[in-house]
Amino acid sequence: MEQDAAAKIGSKRTHDRAGGGKVWYRTQQVCTYWLEGRCNRNPCNFLHTVGDASTTGPSNVVANKRSSVAPDDTAGGGRRNVSARWGSPRGFKGGRSHSNGSRRIRDKPCSFFLRNSCTRGEHCNYLHAHSSTPDMSLISQLTGHEKAVRAITLPANTNLLYTGGQDKTVRIWDCATGECCNVVSMAGDVGCLLSESGWIFIGLPNEVKAWNFQTNGEQSLTGPKGQVHALAVYNDMLVAGTQDGSILVWKFNPIANIFEPAASLCGHSGAVVTLEVAGGRLYSGSMDKSIRVWDLSSGHCVQTLQGHTNVVMGLLSWEQFLLSCSLDGTVKVWGVAQSGAFELQYTHPENLSPDEVLDGALSLCGFMDPQGKAILLCSYNNNTVRLFELPSFVERGLLFSREEVRVLHVGPKGLVFSGDSNGEVKVWKWTAPVSIAE
Repeated sequence: MEQDAAAKIGSKRTHDRAGGGKVWYRTQQVCTYWLEGRCNRNPCNFLHTVGDASTTGPSNVVANKRSSVAPDDTAGGGRRNVSARWGSPRGFKGGRSHSNGSRRIRDKPCSFFLRNSCTRGEHCNYLHAHSSTPDMSLISQLTGHEKAVRAITLPANTNLLYTGGQDKTVRIWDCATGECCNVVSMAGDVGCLLSESGWIFIGLPNEVKAWNFQTNGEQSLTGPKGQVHALAVYNDMLVAGTQDGSILVWKFNPIANIFEPAASLCGHSGAVVTLEVAGGRLYSGSMDKSIRVWDLSSGHCVQTLQGHTNVVMGLLSWEQFLLSCSLDGTVKVWGVAQSGAFELQYTHPENLSPDEVLDGALSLCGFMDPQGKAILLCSYNNNTVRLFELPSFVERGLLFSREEVRVLHVGPKGLVFSGDSNGEVKVWKWTAPVSIAE
């Protein structure tokens, strides 16, 4: 009960429950349930006011609100100036508030609004918004998955969106109507999805399913041990990152129209959870906290990048830069030195104190805005997605979610898709057409 948590004033109740008398509060603490729009006690033993409370109880009482922490973490790069200075003075961190008449509204979103259940309406002290930026708006919410969504793909030249998750299903959505037009049950959790050249690849425990939606052909690629967490393609090769730390490679046989085993790349000591391919090289991020750089022509590991202190969750190749995000809360920017090897160029956020704890970074994607500025999206386990302009890391806004966003996917014409741990898929749209980061 609320009154159990507050210091008592006197040993007896001093308000008149029968009505007609003035309500005197047992404490000067503001009712947290009232702040969130869900107190149903009348009278309540706590203040239902902020600021001057002279008309309802003891005077000159100011609300004692809890702080909300929203660290700023992420990174990215552009090619226009290789020597460009990365970063800027650190921006927003912590729960801010602004005045709206007599009320102070936090920058933190109302969790009940995100669940469509807030009863406070315009009187709520929290944001009623899905986004903090006018540059991006929520245009649709796709519901149906019963557990976390971990994979999203939108095949080129089709009107179908594929999503997969821990409910062991792949859902296929009609982009024109937003309706789910098919649900395909899988043998296990869907760890990743990838579409390329008429194929849909599905990462499952101990196998990769390959669907050809042009010929309706299907192939099961065996060999992985444990969950397949990540997939990538390069020319005629399909690459999979697995739970046991190995990376398996298949090559496509156009005569037989099947994928055949080609190689197994070993080196990681933990599960491979993210892959990225660019310029004939494969980049792999792992639970062992490292990033490995592989030469796909030889299958050899040419470099190991160390620096993260927790699981490497996401990789993004952006022109000559490699971006990595981790559960340690940082995003690192790696660039090629004169020697030809990658070296760390920047870590965001910078100048961290030894005891500072950050929200973990989960996923990366990016695009160019209509003004030609590079925009990076990074999701965090505090239920936000942050938009940053690169290379300055100036914050362009936040996207809010009920639960942490596990996967981000950039589509055509300014569309961005996000899938969260609650099973929701959200469709966002930039205010003008954009170019997808390559």
